[in-house]
Order: sequence, then structure tokens, then C-alpha cells
Amino acid sequence: MYPLIRNRRLRASESIRRLVRETVVTPDDFLVPLFVVEGKGIKEEIPSMPNYHRLSLDELEKEVKALWQMGLCAVLLFVKVPDNLKDNKGSEAINEHGLMQRAIKTVKNACPDMLVMTDVALDPYSSYGHDGIVIDGHVLNDETSELLAEMSVSHAQAGADFVAPSDMMDGRILTIREALEDEGFTNTGIMSYSAKYASAFYGPFRDALDSAPVDEKNVPKDKKTYQMDPANRFEAIKETQMDIDEGADIVMVKPGICYLDIVREIRNEVEVPVAVYQVSGEYAMLKAAAKKGWLDHDAVMMEQLMAIKRAGATIIATYFAKEAVQLL
Repeated sequence: MYPLIRNRRLRASESIRRLVRETVVTPDDFLVPLFVVEGKGIKEEIPSMPNYHRLSLDELEKEVKALWQMGLCAVLLFVKVPDNLKDNKGSEAINEHGLMQRAIKTVKNACPDMLVMTDVALDPYSSYGHDGIVIDGHVLNDETSELLAEMSVSHAQAGADFVAPSDMMDGRILTIREALEDEGFTNTGIMSYSAKYASAFYGPFRDALDSAPVDEKNVPKDKKTYQMDPANRFEAIKETQMDIDEGADIVMVKPGICYLDIVREIRNEVEVPVAVYQVSGEYAMLKAAAKKGWLDHDAVMMEQLMAIKRAGATIIATYFAKEAVQLL
């Protein structure tokens, strides 16, 4: 074959490399996570997530408009709930005048065409920092799923386009889907965190929302009884297929870079869109290394995003979305 076939001919210039490139990242790939807090005029940087902020509703409105102008078309909302509103059942999660419900309306009023996805889990609302109800040292499954269904309906009533259950309770997708159907929200989608691992990469996110498990007696110290074991591969396919059978429209793998083998496995098995969450720890590591001068921030950022898409992601939830779009 050699020298008739020389692979380097297709790498000889930027023009030919662009022409034959197999994977292209665009603004349409990105889902932008946003953290919302009570108050006014608040845009506070998260210490463990440099250049990323918690936003009050008025600042959220500005941010959403700016994102739309940049060509970004979808946001994923999270809220930081005051401690005095937290309890074991996450009661504030279904308050029709709660922060999440107001945040959804703020985004839709500011930019009606912006796609709004909402986090559905109890940990931001829980006095124990868990994704479900805690009784005698155990996180209850079915009772939690019922609350998540109420929460999802509340978000749909406020105007959410998709709800995104991130809790990893068994059967919660079916419970949520049935609740949405019963209330007439047949067009409200579900993006399920189907393969969410019990990862050590979530630390900065928990700082952002003050949602880490509390250190108290009879409270599980971690989330390993419901989030997946990082050692497991085939379980991810099982979890994902079950969520699709229960009514999930989009499935997600979380975290991102360390789990690209899982992304590819799932992409090969399913026919629905696959989202990948490039999580806070991945973001923070690159920011820290770049600050030290150890890595070229922009080059590594784009390489990581390209790798996630190459692995099979349809959607990339990433804190780098704005920076990446500016480069693109």
C-alpha cells in the first residue's frame, strides 16, 4: 500500500483538515448550567469554580439574554435554597412561588424561545443534603419518587420544557412520566440522569448549592446507595435502557471525561439523544492547572469538548459553554 496511500496527505493543511474533520463542536451542542439564588443584584463567584457565578433573578435575566445573543439555546437550572426552607421532605421544591418556579418564569419571560431544563432532586431542598427522604439511615426510594413527580409537575406548571431527574431513584422516570401525563403535560420532556456515578468530581457543585450530605448520626455519609459504582460498565446500559422504557426522552451520563467509554457504550445501544455532563470538578481542575500555567486553557477545553462529542454525546452540559462559543 505504501507509498500509494499516505495518510498525511489529509493532514497537510488546515483547509484539508477542516474539510475531512469527523467531529465538529457547535454552539447547538451546549446545555448551560445556571445557579440561582435569592436576592437582587447578586452575581457572586463560586470560589471553587472560577469565573462561574450564582445569580439572583434579575442577573439571571441578563445572563439568559446574553446567552441567547451568543447562539446558546438551552439552560439547565439549579437553585440554592436558604437553610431555613430546607427539611427532610424537600417541601420547598413544590412551592409554586419557590425559587425554581420563579427562575423558570424569569427565563421564559426574558427569552421565550430559550429551552429550559430543570434539576429534579431533593438535595438542594433537603436538610440532610440527600437526593431523597432519609429515614433511619436509609434513603427511601418510592416515597422520594412520588415527591419528585410532584416537583416535576410544579416545574411544568411554571413553564419548564424538560425536567431533569438527577436523583437515581429506581422507577422515578415512570412515576414522573405518569404524573406529567395525568396533569396534561404530555409535551414536557424528561432528560434522565440515567448513568450518574457516585463520583468524587462533584465537590465544587456541592459548594455552589450547599448541597453536600450533612455529617450527622443516622444520615448516610455519601450517595453510594443510589448513585452508581464508578467501577461498573454494563450496569449503565441496564439503567439507561430502563429509563427509556419508562419514558425518558433524553438520557445522560455523568461525569464526562472519565466516563467516555460509558458514553460510547450507551450511544451504541440506544436511539435517543445522549447528554453528557462535564461536571464541576472537571471544570475546576482545568481552571486551576491553567492558572498555574501548566496547561493551555483554551486548547485543552476544546479538546475535552471534542472528545465528549466524539464519544457519542448529542448534548454537552458544560460550564465552559460561553468560553467555547467565544472561541468558535
